[in-house]
Amino acid sequence: MKLDASNDFDVMSEINMTPLVDVMLVLLIIFIVTMPALNHTVKLELPHAVNQPNDTKPVHVDVSVDAVGVVSWNGAVLSKTDWAKQFQTAAHQQPQPEIHLRADRATPYEPIAQVMAAAQSAGMTKMGFITDPKQISK
Repeated sequence: MKLDASNDFDVMSEINMTPLVDVMLVLLIIFIVTMPALNHTVKLELPHAVNQPNDTKPVHVDVSVDAVGVVSWNGAVLSKTDWAKQFQTAAHQQPQPEIHLRADRATPYEPIAQVMAAAQSAGMTKMGFITDPKQISK
């Protein structure tokens, strides 16, 4: 019996495909099992709502106090009893108008405080102070 050394130690030039096929089959099984979990949805019948913007613009009243303390209501000069009555009628309107209070730079605080107190006692709830940015920067 003759041993041929060249036949026993031949170089194998082919790739062993069995482990690659096993890995691919395992991955295929994993994807088959997990796909139904990813696509699982619940069908709901949600109500449909119609939304339209509410374009009600709030009414506002311009109340201004000059340097002497004269109060004007929307440009009309009023006495103290007249503007107190105006606050009473404005407080009962629906929706209640917003008071835009303008005051001169040189106006003392007392007339402004009287206007604010009259508005509060009449039941006014919305008041804003209007300033002139050009006067502030001087």
